[in-house]
Amino acid sequence: MNICREDYSENSDFLRKRVVEYNLSQLPETIKHPVNKICFTARDDNNAIVGGITGVMFWHHLQIESLWVDESIRGCGCGSSLLQKIEECALEYKCSHIQLDTFSCQAPEFYRKQGYEIAGVIKEHPIKESSQYILVKRLRCEKDGLSY
Repeated sequence: MNICREDYSENSDFLRKRVVEYNLSQLPETIKHPVNKICFTARDDNNAIVGGITGVMFWHHLQIESLWVDESIRGCGCGSSLLQKIEECALEYKCSHIQLDTFSCQAPEFYRKQGYEIAGVIKEHPIKESSQYILVKRLRCEKDGLSY
């Protein structure tokens, strides 16, 4: 065996596909469904984007990738509205939960007020004075090992 450092862009897709193939082989057919990418934007009167949220749905859950609101309108409900829209979409697709991560300098308390629970904390990341939070919001109950 020969281990070599190689170009990320040339090999990452190949490796990711192998991991996904293996993971799918370990899961029941009931949760194997296509990946759905979701994006909602908020626009001002000039049609400029002033906020947005993106996420990926797979294995009966939604992973929020990003939520951003322009500083000029933070605290006016835009973030809550975007989060509500993507949560409604997750419910339509029968997701059991939503997960995301955020940093202490971002919005962990905002998400907690929206019903998200802290599932984990990585302290002193990315700097000593900061922490990274992993948050989860359950959308459905679990019964007999299946999410509804």
